[in-house]
Amino acid sequence: MNLQNSWAVAAKDFRIFRKKPTVIYASIALPVIIGIVFPLILNYSLHKAAHPVGATEAETLMDSFSIFFLVGAAIIPTAIASYSLVGEKVQKSLEPLLATPMTDGEILFGKIISGLLIPLVAIYAGSVMFMGLMDNFTHSLLGFYYYPNSYIGVILLCAPLASLLSVELNVIISSRLSDVRSAQQLGGLLLLPFIGLYLASETGIFPFTNSNLLILAGALVVINVLLFVAARATFQREEILTSWR
Repeated sequence: MNLQNSWAVAAKDFRIFRKKPTVIYASIALPVIIGIVFPLILNYSLHKAAHPVGATEAETLMDSFSIFFLVGAAIIPTAIASYSLVGEKVQKSLEPLLATPMTDGEILFGKIISGLLIPLVAIYAGSVMFMGLMDNFTHSLLGFYYYPNSYIGVILLCAPLASLLSVELNVIISSRLSDVRSAQQLGGLLLLPFIGLYLASETGIFPFTNSNLLILAGALVVINVLLFVAARATFQREEILTSWR
């Protein structure tokens, strides 16, 4: 696999995305909201609510809010990744790409890069704001800076893997469909298992301990590898070229 070819595919996608700023806004809005609004909610609960929360409740809330980065990571790339192939069809630039001597793996890997990079930057930026504001609001109550702690693994380890899974799945879906909205709707179904993970962590069925985070990360790595293999096996450029005309 020639990584330079894959990067050329990704760079072309970035140029297309620049003409569709709403696609980029959809990818960065949620991490920013989580990173700013949730700390403000906690700050209100600490100082302005009728019954201010204590230290234990504050820590519980921060742990719960952290998991939203994992849930968000599964849904954030949907807009940009599902537009990757279907959007190229709309822009009349898909056929020239598929007609190049690039391998299917190089094209798919380029699509994964373009679908992952912007959401990943947004997730990390949102998490930095989240942790900084949370530490600022709770330091006087707790007597120490709560972050970084074990829940940083959710943000730094599992969230990128969840985003990668979402990108791969949406690239597969968008390669089989010719409508952006339909691709986004199907890709959005990935949110359901991650909501289940959130509920499992909140109810104590699957708490996000260090060992459980490693188990989750390992499972996501295996799933991502299998999805990439499946994408290469099902990506039929000839079929796409003939059936989408």
